[in-house]
Amino acid sequence: MTVLEHGAFAFCGLLVYVLVTRIGQHRRQPSAAVAWVLVIAMFPYVGLPLFLLFGTRKFARPGVLLSAPVPQLRAKQPGAAGIGGDAQEGSGPPAWATSLLASFALPPPAANLAIEFHADGSSSWQALLALLRNARRSLDLCTFVLGRDEIGDAVLDELKQAARRGVRVRLLLDAFGSLRVPGRRLQELRRAGVDVRRFMPLLHNPLRGRTNLRNHRKLTIADAELLWSGGRNQAAEYFIDRMGAPAWEDLSFTVRGPVALQAQALFEHDWQVCSGRVPGLPLPLTAGAPAPPQDAIGAMAQLIPSGPDHADDTVYALLLSAAYHAQIRILAVSPYFVPDDALLSALCLACRRGVALTLLVPARSNHPLADLARARSLRQLQQAGGNVVLYPSMMHAKAVVVDEQIALCGTVNLDARSLFLNFELMFAFYGEDEIAWLSAWIEERSRRSHPHDATMPKWWQDLMEGIVRAVGYQL
Repeated sequence: MTVLEHGAFAFCGLLVYVLVTRIGQHRRQPSAAVAWVLVIAMFPYVGLPLFLLFGTRKFARPGVLLSAPVPQLRAKQPGAAGIGGDAQEGSGPPAWATSLLASFALPPPAANLAIEFHADGSSSWQALLALLRNARRSLDLCTFVLGRDEIGDAVLDELKQAARRGVRVRLLLDAFGSLRVPGRRLQELRRAGVDVRRFMPLLHNPLRGRTNLRNHRKLTIADAELLWSGGRNQAAEYFIDRMGAPAWEDLSFTVRGPVALQAQALFEHDWQVCSGRVPGLPLPLTAGAPAPPQDAIGAMAQLIPSGPDHADDTVYALLLSAAYHAQIRILAVSPYFVPDDALLSALCLACRRGVALTLLVPARSNHPLADLARARSLRQLQQAGGNVVLYPSMMHAKAVVVDEQIALCGTVNLDARSLFLNFELMFAFYGEDEIAWLSAWIEERSRRSHPHDATMPKWWQDLMEGIVRAVGYQL
C-alpha cells in the first residue's frame, strides 16, 4: 500500500469518527477524544475497528429539558437508620440536588417505610438471604460478579428453591464480570424454572450495544417491595472472612418502599436491553410526576441510575454540583480514584475554599493499574488541602456525604469507567439518620487508616502514572 493510500484510509477513519460522534451527539471527555483521534490517525487499520467496537458510550440522545416544579420536601425521619425510634422533623432534600436530578427526568425523592444499612459482610449476607427466602411472587437479581465459591453457589441454590415454590425468578449477569460462571450451572437454573440472561455477551451484534459498556448495577428485588443493593457482588470476598484475608470492606442496604418499585422498573429496562432492545428508561415516576406530600412520613431516598441509557452523565453531574455547593465537609470513599480533570478541579477548589474533604481509599486495591493511575489525583487533592487516607485492607465501598444534606451510596466508583461508561446505580439519602450512619461509617474507618504520602515520584514513575492515566479511560 502506498503512502497516499495509507493517508486516504486514515482520513476516512477520522471522517467516520467525526460522523459517528456528531450524528450520534456523543459527548466525550477531551482526553478520550484526543486519544481516539491519535489512535485512528496513527494506526487506522486497528484504531477504526476498535472505535466501532468500543467507541460508542451513549444510546440515549439529549432531549428537551423538562421544567417541573421541585418543592423543598420535608419528611419525618424514622430513627436508627429507618428501623424503630421516634420520628423527628428533617430539613428535607436540598433544592440544588433535586432540581438537577429532576432536569434529567429521574424520579423525585420518595418516602420509604424503612432503610437499613449493613455494616459488614455478615449482616449483609443475612439480609440478602432473608430477602431471597421470603419472596412470594417475584425475585429479580442483577449482579456484575457471580463467584465460583460458596456464596455464588448459595445464591444460585436459593434462586432455584424460590422458583420451585412458585416465585417468578430472573437472574441478570454481566457477561464480562461473570465470565467464569460455568454454563452447566446456568443450565441447572433454567431447568429449575429460573430465567437467566447475560448482559452484553462479548461476541454479539454490535448494533445491539458495545462490548465495552458493562452493567455494573447490583440489585435484588423481592415482590417489587423490598430492595437489596449497594457495592457488593455475589462472591465470597464481599461477605466472608478467611484466614489472613478479611472480607472486603463494603456497603450495602435494604429499602422497603417506593424506591424498590423504581428499582424493579430499572431491572425491567436492563432485562429488555439483553433482548437486543435499548428502550427509554421506563421508570414509573418522572420529573413531571407529582412529588410526595410535604408531610410524608418515612426515610427519604432517591434512585439515580447512570450510563449509556441516559443522555446525561447523571451521577457525574451530581458530584460536580455537590463539590461546588458543599459548605462544610465532603466525605468520600471509593476503591478507585481516577476522576477526570473537571471533577478533580471541583474537589480541589472545594478544599481551597475551606471545605473539609476526606477521601478514603484502599492502600492497595484489587487493580494495580488503578492504583498507579490514581497517584497524581491523590497528590493534587492533598496539595489543595484534602485529607487522603489509605485503608489497610481492600475497601470496595462507594459513598459520598456532602454537609448534612445528602449522602450517596451505590455502585459508582470515582473513576472514569464508572462515571462515563458503565451502567451504574446510586441512591441519594436525605434523612438525618441515614446521613449520620454513612458519615460515622466512613469516619470510623478513616481513623483506622494512615495518611497518603504525597511525595513527588521519580521521573520514570511520573511517566508511568501519566501513561496509565491517559489510556485508563478507554479500558
